[in-house]
Amino acid sequence: MTASARGSLWPALAVAALAAALAWFAGGQAMLGRIDPALALPLLVPPLALLSWWLRGEAGPARRRAFLIALLSLAAIQCLLTLLLAHALDGGGVALVAVAGVATAWLCDAIVRWRRRAALRIAALLLLAVGWFAAGHAALAALYRPAFRAAAPATMLTGLPLRWAGGGGIAAMIADGSQDDPALRAIEAALPVRLVDSLVDHPPPPGGALLLAHPRALAPRELVAIDAFVRGGGRAVVLADALSGWPPAHPLGDPRNPPVTSLLTPLLDRWGVTLDAAPPGDRAARPVDVDGARLRLFSAGRFARLPPGCRSFADARVAACPIGRGQAWLVGDADLLFAPLWQPVPPWAAHLRKADTIEWIAARLAGRDGAQGWLRPLWIRPAAG
Repeated sequence: MTASARGSLWPALAVAALAAALAWFAGGQAMLGRIDPALALPLLVPPLALLSWWLRGEAGPARRRAFLIALLSLAAIQCLLTLLLAHALDGGGVALVAVAGVATAWLCDAIVRWRRRAALRIAALLLLAVGWFAAGHAALAALYRPAFRAAAPATMLTGLPLRWAGGGGIAAMIADGSQDDPALRAIEAALPVRLVDSLVDHPPPPGGALLLAHPRALAPRELVAIDAFVRGGGRAVVLADALSGWPPAHPLGDPRNPPVTSLLTPLLDRWGVTLDAAPPGDRAARPVDVDGARLRLFSAGRFARLPPGCRSFADARVAACPIGRGQAWLVGDADLLFAPLWQPVPPWAAHLRKADTIEWIAARLAGRDGAQGWLRPLWIRPAAG
């Protein structure tokens, strides 16, 4: 190895380690519990600009060799981390970062070699970093966004404070606007939703689906309508919490608060399902993997009895059951929709989500169980026990 090659090797390796560290800390991998290689994309400029500046006195072949070593080393680090932490590989994310890294390296090298004052070149690199950061996140938002094409609007019946979530009296609600809960806004952004207070008066349309999110006590004819819809070939997602932890917005006993426990027992009994409450003291958020998606449950109950043909997940806290000619996904946790458990950081960046909750619900309502964007989160597996 020549002296020039040796001189560019260690800077290249150091820059690859820096890029991986930026993705882990600033890119959100550690905070979100994800090891997606693509999260390094918006942060490529600082390390590669540093390498360009570091080797600005080297000849062209030495600089190109250093960039190649840095990008290959970054790809190797990302592959190793995904294997160790997620037990999987993300070839698409690694390839995306590698291709973007080539473009970034070329831009950084061109700016560093620009025959202008150092201050001007540094300013240009800073502008490139800011622009690349914004463009990178815009690209990730598009690449992570799943496409749902529901045949008909989903019908939603809930006792959770998802609409007019701000609380207060009628005058306050009129003054403040609807203040819909983030969960309702996110579901409505993914697919058309009708929020109703009666399935007898507003039955799901043909080809539609039903989301029962911890509703209030339903009249027998409402329960009969739900059962008939699912048995007739409908799709349903049912959130039934034996002991909800949803924080009440009003004094205890106020009927505007969500139900403390599930009032769907007659329906579940009809389907051959028994829901047990979570063990006492189980009051922590729990990440679980369900059919390839990451959900975050809070004090979720277990389905102690399920009819034949059901598939259960997460120690029977989630189940998929054939009901007649239809299918119902059952979740023993209404807190699943509570925004702090799934909401992205920051809230406007859907691709930086902490869980697949909204995407998972929307996909099942749309009848697209495997619907994903071009990229998908690669979740760090929780430690055993």
